[in-house]
Amino acid sequence: MKNIIIFGSAGHAGEVIDIIQETKQYLIVGLLDDYKEKGTEILGYKILGKIEDISHLKKSHKIDCGVIGIGDNFGRHSVYLKIKDIIPEFNFETVIHPQTSISKNVKIGEGTVIMPGTIININCKIGNFCILNTKSSLDHDGIVGDFSSLAPGVTTGGNVSIGEFSAISLGANIIHNVKIGIHCVIGAGALVLKDIKDFSVAYGVPAKEIKKRKIGESYLK
Repeated sequence: MKNIIIFGSAGHAGEVIDIIQETKQYLIVGLLDDYKEKGTEILGYKILGKIEDISHLKKSHKIDCGVIGIGDNFGRHSVYLKIKDIIPEFNFETVIHPQTSISKNVKIGEGTVIMPGTIININCKIGNFCILNTKSSLDHDGIVGDFSSLAPGVTTGGNVSIGEFSAISLGANIIHNVKIGIHCVIGAGALVLKDIKDFSVAYGVPAKEIKKRKIGESYLK
């Protein structure tokens, strides 16, 4: 059984804890968070310090791997870079809830988290450090770029491509053969019928580009 640590301690980190417990493959040694006090308990596990403390904790707690439990795509990326700067060879684990339906030939990158009820069909490619949330569905030949996320209830048709750092919000639907650019945000409940350009915020039925957004701009409330 591997010793695993979680980076972050908010809502998404709690979901990650639940998945790890359900897999019964890891021993959670604790959490690291730059904004909460050391010793604070999250679902029975203590915050052991700040992210920079991974350097000495890895040895003292015999940590084999970790997961970044941060829901914001760019925030997750920032923490990833910080960890890799401290320990370049650090091992990030991909964690998948047992109650999912994933085709055998799907490719899933490192550090990705897949929530219960998710469906991923044939020939899909999921990048590194993605989040596929509860009851999201990616149909055949779908592509999800690194550090992107599907919120709960998102459904895509076949051959959909989602660019790096893009966030598809709660209950959005994307029809087949649509391409979502990089650093995009698709609003909750949107129906996407055509391609969305890079750095766009789009929502509505049908979805329309409302404005442009900057790299790292907040989208989670």
